[in-house]
Amino acid sequence: MFIIRKFIDFSKGCPVIKKNSVVSMSYCLKNGKGIELDRADKSSPFSFLYGSGQMIPGLEKELEGLGVGDKKDVTVSPSEGYGEFNPQLKMQVPRANFPKDADIQPGMQFEGQGDKGTKTVFTVKAVVGDKIEVDGNHPLAGETLHFSIEVAGIRDATQEELSHGHAHGEGGVHH
Repeated sequence: MFIIRKFIDFSKGCPVIKKNSVVSMSYCLKNGKGIELDRADKSSPFSFLYGSGQMIPGLEKELEGLGVGDKKDVTVSPSEGYGEFNPQLKMQVPRANFPKDADIQPGMQFEGQGDKGTKTVFTVKAVVGDKIEVDGNHPLAGETLHFSIEVAGIRDATQEELSHGHAHGEGGVHH
């Protein structure tokens, strides 16, 4: 004998990841050497607005169509992740190019603009005398990335989230 405790309407189908979904997921990110670089656990999942460009392209395209509880291992090449390493973005800049009163320290970041108006974020790597060593590459540029993900939740984005271009609430952006 069966006792019905809860009625589930399967005609509506289970939600799947599609454009304008707010996705919550746990993940572990490792580099090609197997070193863990980042993690979001089930107890504190990462949330984002799918299809809004908040995720690296190589991972985002692999998430489409997944449902809650789905697990997947995804390998992302540098070209679909944070780009190839560009040695021309590592340089020494004269201290005179910075404001005189600025206390330049390793780890600081600043935005630079190229000849064609392109903006790049540079990180100060070292201060050597009157030279500042900077790097405009993303810290994960040139890395093949290995993600192990599990989808924790999927819901339609609110109008406010769509207008802001990001997820709100648990694991998302807080205003």
